[in-house]
Amino acid sequence: MNLNDPAIIVGMGEMGGSFARGLLRSGHPVVPVLRDTDPEPIARDIPEPAATLVTVGEADLDATLAKLPSRWRDRIVLVQNELLPRNWIAHGYDNPTVAVVWFEKKPGRAENVIIPTPIWGPKASMLVVALQSVDIAAVELTHTRDLMYELVRKNMYILTANIAGLVTRGNVHDLWYNNRELATTVASEILPIQEWLTGQELDGDRLITGMVETFDADPDHGSTGRSAPARLARAIGHADEAGIEVPKLREIAASIENP
Repeated sequence: MNLNDPAIIVGMGEMGGSFARGLLRSGHPVVPVLRDTDPEPIARDIPEPAATLVTVGEADLDATLAKLPSRWRDRIVLVQNELLPRNWIAHGYDNPTVAVVWFEKKPGRAENVIIPTPIWGPKASMLVVALQSVDIAAVELTHTRDLMYELVRKNMYILTANIAGLVTRGNVHDLWYNNRELATTVASEILPIQEWLTGQELDGDRLITGMVETFDADPDHGSTGRSAPARLARAIGHADEAGIEVPKLREIAASIENP
């Protein structure tokens, strides 16, 4: 196999490992940058990688982007949840590649693909090939409006499922089909927060339909997890900053603080 330019992966957790496997399969050597690794010496040795994937968790994204070598800036790939343009614009990135990841990787298990992962940006075609080489469905987006829809749809899915799931504790099928009033109320409070974060008026009906499509694609997916309380607190913090009323979110927050 002919080897291509190496790819840098910042953060080698389960998600980073899935991308690394695809990149290796498609002919790109992979160079990891771990939490305690200084990236500058690597950037001197590899100033023009095929791509620099940032696969750290969303809580570590700001600190990671702040310290990335400047020579990698035009090769950046972001894969975080709760990602929106404001996250990369704040660090001066104007044209990153963005993967809206719709597969889950747990230790010791194969990837669970919910729907194809949409990818937009300069490195999109390379990453689509890489993921497809390891049987992870992916598609390339061609317009920024499609990227915005996919980012917000993922946010609506995660935030609605996680926050409402703090009440129901079941899977997403149970949440939507047996607790729809709760789910729609939470979603209706999440939507204006997303509009404020994006600075755009969003098509709520389309986003809800898209969210339900992903519920139906993996109905047994758990609706909540360890990150759910932090996501709820973050959503309420955004609502406070924007002056948005979120009574249901506050009710859920009070219920988990005083069970």
